[in-house]
Amino acid sequence: MFDSLDFLYVPAPDIESSIHYYTKVLKGELAWKIHAYGVWVACVKLSKGGPPILLANHINKKDVMLIYRVPDLEGAASELRARGWRQENKLEIPPGPCCTFRDPADNVIVIYENLRPDVMNDFAGRIDSD
Repeated sequence: MFDSLDFLYVPAPDIESSIHYYTKVLKGELAWKIHAYGVWVACVKLSKGGPPILLANHINKKDVMLIYRVPDLEGAASELRARGWRQENKLEIPPGPCCTFRDPADNVIVIYENLRPDVMNDFAGRIDSD
C-alpha cells in the first residue's frame, strides 16, 4: 500500500528560527521556502538519501508527521478505515492531498497522493520573503 516515506513534516511555529537551526546548526540545505495560503513551509535536506524535512508554521500540535506516498489516496484511506484506522484530517502539502491518522501511541501517520510530481523541482531555489 505504501510506496515510500517521502517527507517528515515538522512543526516550526517560528519558521525563521527553525530554518536557522536546521541549516546552520545541523548544516542542512535549504531547498526552498514558500508562503502560500497564509502559511510558511520550508524544505530542508539533511542528507542525500533520506526524506526532506518540511518545516511548517501551521501545525498546532508538536507532532512530527511521517508522510508516505500511496498510488491512490481515496483507495488507501478507504482500505485503512476498513482496518480500523480513524481518519483525523485532510490537508495539502505541495505535492498533493493528504489524510492523517494516529497510531495507538498518538503518533501521526500521513498518506498522500503525488498529484503534482514536479512541484518540488518547481520550488527549487525559491525563497519567499516576509
